[in-house]
Amino acid sequence: MPTTPPVKPSAQALAAQGTPGTPRSQAKENRRQALLTAAAALFALHGFNRVSLEDLGAAAGVSGPAVYRHFQGKQAVLGDLLLTVSRELLDGGRRVIAETADPLAALRRLVGFQVEFALGKPDVIRVQDRDFSNLSQKDQSEVRTLQRNYVEIWVEVLSLLHPGTDAIELRMRAHAAFGLINSTPHSIRNHGRKIAPKTARPLLESMALAALTVEVPEVP
Repeated sequence: MPTTPPVKPSAQALAAQGTPGTPRSQAKENRRQALLTAAAALFALHGFNRVSLEDLGAAAGVSGPAVYRHFQGKQAVLGDLLLTVSRELLDGGRRVIAETADPLAALRRLVGFQVEFALGKPDVIRVQDRDFSNLSQKDQSEVRTLQRNYVEIWVEVLSLLHPGTDAIELRMRAHAAFGLINSTPHSIRNHGRKIAPKTARPLLESMALAALTVEVPEVP
């Protein structure tokens, strides 16, 4: 059965999109990143439903309608923001596993990686907590899948440190560590105080490691 040959994009279309690696494509990516950064700050401060495309554009230095050159709408901005962060976490966790053979050293690196994320992107954590339900069903499913896979990386490392421990308990440990790490910078910021990373980082890392490695006494 004959197939229809693919339609090649016109020169005008290619020029509009920008060839990867060109100044035009880099400028487009920079604007996209600026919009995501603005979205994280505005969504965290006001909530998804109280922020307009015009607000996003103004914060990123472009007009409201220009946002549509990068995203189909406000919901797409939220989806891209949370999907991008979820992929970054999963990719970072996988790098730790690939580069670190010793399980305790791997756990220390995972904790440090998560603390760095929490201190560097508290706005994204708040958006995730408050506005996850505003994602499309497709994006919700994909974000959940990415996050479950990230948790399983931690469970894999913890299973080597706590052999014979049920996976449910190991996931509980991982989620408890996430709660500790992610909520602390967020809660301090909400109370109007700026946390100093040089103070917060070693404290969060040591507390999270203690929770992840503590031996649970047997119930009599």
